[in-house]
Amino acid sequence: MSWAPAFLSNPERFMAFSRWAAPLFGLIAVGLGVWGLWLGFNVPDDYQQGQTVRIMFIHVPAAWICMFIYVCLAVASFLSLIFRHALADAAAQAAAPLGAAFTFLALVTGALWGRPMWGAYWVWDARLTSVLVLFLIYLAYIALRASLDDETKASRAAAILALVGAINLPIIKYSVEWWNTLHQGASVFRADGPTLAPVFLWPLLIMGVAYLAAFGSLWLVRIRGEVWKRRAEAAAMRTARG
Repeated sequence: MSWAPAFLSNPERFMAFSRWAAPLFGLIAVGLGVWGLWLGFNVPDDYQQGQTVRIMFIHVPAAWICMFIYVCLAVASFLSLIFRHALADAAAQAAAPLGAAFTFLALVTGALWGRPMWGAYWVWDARLTSVLVLFLIYLAYIALRASLDDETKASRAAAILALVGAINLPIIKYSVEWWNTLHQGASVFRADGPTLAPVFLWPLLIMGVAYLAAFGSLWLVRIRGEVWKRRAEAAAMRTARG
């Protein structure tokens, strides 16, 4: 027995859990998303950013969640590589496209914010560049898995890539402190507490939880689909042999 969570080593338990958890998380995501957007788009204009501040409620949670998804991808890849958990491998494979999508959303909304604030949609800023690298790592993971016909080799190679790519996470996190950057520093998750005014902070936090719930729902659905796909392939192979 390994120390890995039961839902990563027991597909039946996972399928039973995800059957009700996926739609529940989806409902939470919709409810909080509507509430958070309503609050966010009714905040007063910022004294520096004006109406552009409203992009923050879509952009910042996307930036948070794309990093969180990579943590999930890396942990699932580690469990798959070390403990050979098939469900952990399915979880890693299911997470990558979601991570790429949320990272793309963060990049696009960041560009829309940057145009009025910096005068350009894109600058080779340390934070922006490291997030772009994250997006490329997600794409490389997806491409690597798709390029290898041997599922075992694809799983191992992709898991190694995911673990090596995790080096980029602290670079993203501390890029604002390590290099000169136009990007503002942390204003929510700080040791001395948030510096963001409550009128902006609460909608942002609500949207953050909404994004988290949305990812949870979509991830569970994608893992379930991957489990069913692998079961169908295994059944087809047994039929062909027998």
